[in-house]
Amino acid sequence: MALQSNISGTATTSVLAAGENVNKIDTIRLTNTHASAAAVVDLFIDNNSIGTFYIIKNVSIPTGASLTLNEGVSFDNSLGGYALYAKLASGTLDILINKKR
Repeated sequence: MALQSNISGTATTSVLAAGENVNKIDTIRLTNTHASAAAVVDLFIDNNSIGTFYIIKNVSIPTGASLTLNEGVSFDNSLGGYALYAKLASGTLDILINKKR
């Protein structure tokens, strides 16, 4: 099963809320969908009582390119666990999360 998000603007966007129980992630694919600008992105997990931990920070994805993350992308997504967020500095982005079976 895949989960999708479309991200634009510079506000921090929730990709997976804590409690969605998506604990076994196979890959996260970030695709730049902007016609002419690079997508500069942070992807991080956060738990209000523990803190913020970056998976990637300030990574530039060229126009028409994708970045696939396939190591170290699983985390505790239970109700007491972490939420996954994306923040763009520029561009637009599609995020596709593939869960392990």
